[in-house]
Amino acid sequence: RCTAKWMAEHPGDVRFVSGAIGPTSKTLSVSPSVENPAFRGCTYDEIEKAYYAQAGALYDGGVDLFLVETIFDTLNAKAAIFALERFFEDKGMRIPVFISGTIVDKSGRTLSGQTNEAFWLSIEQAKPFAVGLNCALGASDMKPYVENLSKCADCYVFAYPNAGLPNAMGGYDQKDHEMAAEVRPFAEEGLVNALGGCCGSRPEHIAAIVKMSKDMAPRKKHSIDPLMRLSGLEPMTYVQSEENPRATFLNIGERCNVAGSMLYKKAIVDGDYDKAHAIALKQVGQKAHILDINMDDGLIEGIPAMTKFVNLLVSDPEVSRVPFMIDSSKFAIVEAGLKCCQGKAIVNSISLKEGEDAFRHHAKIVKRHGAAVVVMAFDEEGQAANFDEKVRICCRAFKILVEDVGFAPYDIIFDPNILTIGTGLAEHNNYAVDFIRATREIKRLCPGCKISGGVSNIAFGFRGNDAVRRGFHSAFLHHACKAGMDMGIVNAQHSESDVYEKLDKELLGFIEDVLLNRCENSTERMLEYAATIEPKSKPTAVKKLGEAADAGGGGPKAASWRDLPVEKRLAHALVKGIDEFAVRDTEEARTCGLYPEPLQVIEGPLMDGMNVVGDLFGAGKMFLPQVIKSARVMKKAVGHLLPYIEEAKNNAGGGGESDNAGVIIMATVKGDVHDIGKNIVGVVLGCNNFKIIDLGVMTPWEKILDAAVEHKADIIGLSGLITPSLDEMVTVAKRMEERKLKLPLLIGGATTSKMHTAVKLVTQYSGPVVHVLDASRSVPVAQTLLDKTRNVGFIEDVREDYAEMREEFMAGLEDRRYLTIAEARKGAPQTDWSAAENQPVKPKLIGTKTYIDFPIEDVLDYIDWNPFFQTWQLRGRYPNRGYPKIFNDDTVGEEAKKLYDEAQVMLKGIVEKKLIQLKGIVGIWPANAVGDDIQLYTDEGRQEVLATFHGLRQQAEKDDKKEPYYCISDFIAPKESGVPDYLGAFANASFGLEPIVAQYKADGDDYSYIMAEALADRLAEAFAEKLHQIVRQELWGYSPNEDLSTDDLLKVKYQGIRPAPGYPSQPDHTEKEAMWKLMKAEEETGMQLTESMAMLPAAAVSGLYFAGKPSLYFAVGKITADQVEEYAKRKGQDLAVVQKWLEPMLNYEP
Repeated sequence: RCTAKWMAEHPGDVRFVSGAIGPTSKTLSVSPSVENPAFRGCTYDEIEKAYYAQAGALYDGGVDLFLVETIFDTLNAKAAIFALERFFEDKGMRIPVFISGTIVDKSGRTLSGQTNEAFWLSIEQAKPFAVGLNCALGASDMKPYVENLSKCADCYVFAYPNAGLPNAMGGYDQKDHEMAAEVRPFAEEGLVNALGGCCGSRPEHIAAIVKMSKDMAPRKKHSIDPLMRLSGLEPMTYVQSEENPRATFLNIGERCNVAGSMLYKKAIVDGDYDKAHAIALKQVGQKAHILDINMDDGLIEGIPAMTKFVNLLVSDPEVSRVPFMIDSSKFAIVEAGLKCCQGKAIVNSISLKEGEDAFRHHAKIVKRHGAAVVVMAFDEEGQAANFDEKVRICCRAFKILVEDVGFAPYDIIFDPNILTIGTGLAEHNNYAVDFIRATREIKRLCPGCKISGGVSNIAFGFRGNDAVRRGFHSAFLHHACKAGMDMGIVNAQHSESDVYEKLDKELLGFIEDVLLNRCENSTERMLEYAATIEPKSKPTAVKKLGEAADAGGGGPKAASWRDLPVEKRLAHALVKGIDEFAVRDTEEARTCGLYPEPLQVIEGPLMDGMNVVGDLFGAGKMFLPQVIKSARVMKKAVGHLLPYIEEAKNNAGGGGESDNAGVIIMATVKGDVHDIGKNIVGVVLGCNNFKIIDLGVMTPWEKILDAAVEHKADIIGLSGLITPSLDEMVTVAKRMEERKLKLPLLIGGATTSKMHTAVKLVTQYSGPVVHVLDASRSVPVAQTLLDKTRNVGFIEDVREDYAEMREEFMAGLEDRRYLTIAEARKGAPQTDWSAAENQPVKPKLIGTKTYIDFPIEDVLDYIDWNPFFQTWQLRGRYPNRGYPKIFNDDTVGEEAKKLYDEAQVMLKGIVEKKLIQLKGIVGIWPANAVGDDIQLYTDEGRQEVLATFHGLRQQAEKDDKKEPYYCISDFIAPKESGVPDYLGAFANASFGLEPIVAQYKADGDDYSYIMAEALADRLAEAFAEKLHQIVRQELWGYSPNEDLSTDDLLKVKYQGIRPAPGYPSQPDHTEKEAMWKLMKAEEETGMQLTESMAMLPAAAVSGLYFAGKPSLYFAVGKITADQVEEYAKRKGQDLAVVQKWLEPMLNYEP
């Protein structure tokens, strides 16, 4: 109405109304969950239906055109295009469509990762009236991307940038004349047909742009070369080389096809999508240009599997940079895959098998999704086998696609069926020749089309003989590409490596006799020859049977590190962690005459080797597992020399000790039993010639300080895992100050932090205090602290750094606002306990159930390997973070795989020999919330209180006023609600580790004992995961039909939580006492609590079970004095005691 009124007032001046269709607040290509990249906050169908409804309303309102704008995710734009095409078809009309993307920064990509050329290729099938860019950038930053789009697009091009970039307050300062000047080059250089303004622009900006551009010529539309263009995150334009068509052949990776890889199929059937993802990533790394994805198997639910896997791949920029081929014989699965691809994909495949109507229908849907299409040479009569049938069917399909459906010829890919030869059946002998001839003829009769095929079919009869089969593939591609074949589903690695010109000439002769059907007995001759060669040899380096075995019988002996001088052999063994020859080589060094004293062997070749290890580790060229293995070699060598050293000392009348880099006392503090991290740091420091005095675990401060004096220590190192250890470290620091010690104090462990060290420890001890993040940092820190030329400056820098952190921390406490506990309770979450979905399920078990010697085999599948690699400080870089993707990492992947394989060997021994025993207990009781506490009752009468678990509530003010302030009691129905609820508890551990570790330590095998500790931890955690599943499905039974993969379990996709006392949701470790008493945990399982509430054995897990849907994990955070005082009263404990246990959580100094 407004536009019509304006036009009436300005006769002859035409204006149009565009119906803006925005990007929505949702994204179809990006997961809202960091933990689950395959998850989407909404579906393609939901977005498409919303766009359809919006288009209808806009059209009814009288718009002249549709503007799909501010597109930061191309898949959203494709859903809008699909909806508009459906709308036009339903209405029997069409109005112009403009499409505008958004480049989010100077990377030149959309938010979902596409370049602007890839964006255009993904939406060009819509044949928009105009395409352009808007928002996010100012004109000067946007110009190169508009220029690129102008070159790519054959339609009109527009731009409406922001009025510059936003200022610090989010506003726009660019004036109208400034914006007009900035967009002037767009018009002057003929880049656009229309200009406008987005954020920050006002009517005066538009008026200035109109004035500036009114006399300038618009951009001239141009045609683009008719080439096949595909896209993932990046564009791919295909042009076949006339001189060397094999060089431009497109490798379509076959390993994500259930028919092309048993490993991939097993991963999908098992629900191991991370493993399947690793296979995809590997193919891209092996130069697959396109990724084929197929889920057609009776054991696989195709639609959900295709959806989940493509979503997962789209979230990985390394994989999704290449186009996808969505492959299925079931069109519904094809559609599911297309609805996840933001790029221009290929559909594999459609055919005339069901007749022309079905063929047209499928082709229209594919085109509407903007994909290219593979057409199989099938029709109503069956599969095309010979030359004539292949040509006839493909020409018929081409005519329908081009003339009826409107497909561009270059988006049509024919698969004329690569059929197996060498079968012994005469009618099969000419299959390869027919395909090659048909390829040439189809491309002549259907100009612009492409040819593809499944190359592995050609020599299917020779599977098991790699040399023959791979040779057939290479030779076939050589001849087929010369005839015009453009692409094929291949093993990408073999396609690149098995070059035709390098094939063994004798092998090639036999292959081409079969391939080109050159003689009647070619198959028999091929079979006879194949029987004479090593089946696992390469087609470019064929070996005859027995050749490999006989190779050692003659000729020169290959060079070996065992041929090196003894000093070099020792260095090699230390770097490589090979202990097989440690004693033999050490003895040779001792007796060779170069080292008169046995101590000199240590100070000479052994320390030289360890210095190399230290240098490589410091440079990031060796990793922790390798260093630990080096230490094992060193210990064996030193262990062999010790008797000779003692003998030499006695002969010399006793005396001195060997030189070392310094003496370090190491201990896990009082009350804490965790020592894996400490042990690793000790080994690494030992490898760098520090003398380590390891006092073990649960070490009181007196023992630590006495040992420092006794051993004339240069450094003290403290470790701890649980939060009470932080307070014990403060005690050690205070006692060091009282004794006037000035030794450097190193702090480490999972619960420690640089901030805690700066705020709590440095203030108690005047000597140097340094927080050490991990083993790799311990060596340079220790070396610098003991280097008199560098330590003063280093210590001053650390103190200044910690002083700044302390000031920031204190300022943060002052700035942060906290609610009173009364105010926080008013903000507690409001749960409707009468609602059906919140009704508690009555457990099948009331009371406890103990598990003694639970089968380890039953928990192996529940192991989370990510913490295992973190223990060994192996961290992959994106996109190879986490298990099993870490194996693909260029830096740590090889060592991670080696470590994992060695862990499997040890794990197998633990299982077979029953070296570790899993014990656990679970319990469930009637319960209700009473304020911030949870009361457990003896029976369903709920009159007699059996135990009480106390909760702490969040108090730090939240930015979002609607966000609740949580306490664990919020997840149990309040007593006053009258709703009967329940609470569970559990504790479990790995028993039997001590003798295993003791034996490895006696053998000097640091690597194995640390491995055993790490595996015991993993087994305990896996047992906890298994127990929780048993509780959900059986003992409580609130999720009896739960069917989750291991990956989903580890990502906590089940209903319910199991928070542990001492951790974020309830940071008070003393709540474990109530659990132990309630379950009789020590009597039933042997698990104990130390005075610091650490669990024994150390490889142990415990917590509470909450079953309700409202339950979730949260962090209490800092709390104020009013809550602490009330909490102490509720618990019946002295305030000072409570403050001691909650000290890290207090927002005040007690």
